Amino acid sequence: MNKERLMKVLLAPVISEKSTLAADQANQFVFKVVPDATKPEIKQAVEMLFDVKVAAVKVNNMKGKVKMTRQVVGRRKNWKKAYVRLEAGHDISFVSAE
Repeated sequence: MNKERLMKVLLAPVISEKSTLAADQANQFVFKVVPDATKPEIKQAVEMLFDVKVAAVKVNNMKGKVKMTRQVVGRRKNWKKAYVRLEAGHDISFVSAE
């Protein structure tokens, strides 16, 4: 795979109650990824950026919510979420050490 492409696959980590529970219980981490990313690309990107071994990748396509402000109806963008399960003994820390 192209390194330039792999650097653009992961957009941001998803930090929520559900993703924190997944990290604690199942050693899974959740990332927002580009809509056209594939499972092998996501796996290689995580392994390259965080220097860990990935056991499995699961992907969800999230539909954008419909939001209403007074008389204007708008819609948020659709996005893609990836659940990445790491092999035993590997971990990712999003807290900066200062």
